[in-house]
Amino acid sequence: MLTGKRILAIVDEAFEELELFYPKIRLEEESAVVIVSSILEHPVFGRHGYPAKIDIPLNAVVESEFDALLLPGGFAPDRLRRLTTVKRIVTNMYNDGKLIAYICHGGWIPISAKILRGHNATGSLGIKDDLENAGVQWVDAPVVADRNIISSRSPEDLKYFARAIIDYLSRT
Repeated sequence: MLTGKRILAIVDEAFEELELFYPKIRLEEESAVVIVSSILEHPVFGRHGYPAKIDIPLNAVVESEFDALLLPGGFAPDRLRRLTTVKRIVTNMYNDGKLIAYICHGGWIPISAKILRGHNATGSLGIKDDLENAGVQWVDAPVVADRNIISSRSPEDLKYFARAIIDYLSRT
């Protein structure tokens, strides 16, 4: 059970719905609270047209109130990685030892936050070169957990991704 654990999920238009909703539902089944944030204050629509309700605007996020960060993929990370606020949140949470969990193209965000050098990690094959250029030892595996970074490749890996997040948060 993850009672009392709070996870921040950051999304933007064209996020990958499965990569948000699957871990969000699994974490909530374990009694965690998942707060969805965006630069937009109205519902944000994913790649396939499904909306995500925004619980808190990005500029109101206080990193110390969260135990982990969830970064879904899709096309949204390419926009989010450019935002100073997003990079600050990622860097602060990482430096505080909080879990940073990304899947697929979500890895673009920690790349831009410059927190991945020296980690073993995975991600979409489409960003393998980006990860390696950021100093990652890329691993072709459904999930890679290295210190406070958990990464996965694609929606096919979601059951492993969610389980790794739950296991990590159960120990902290």
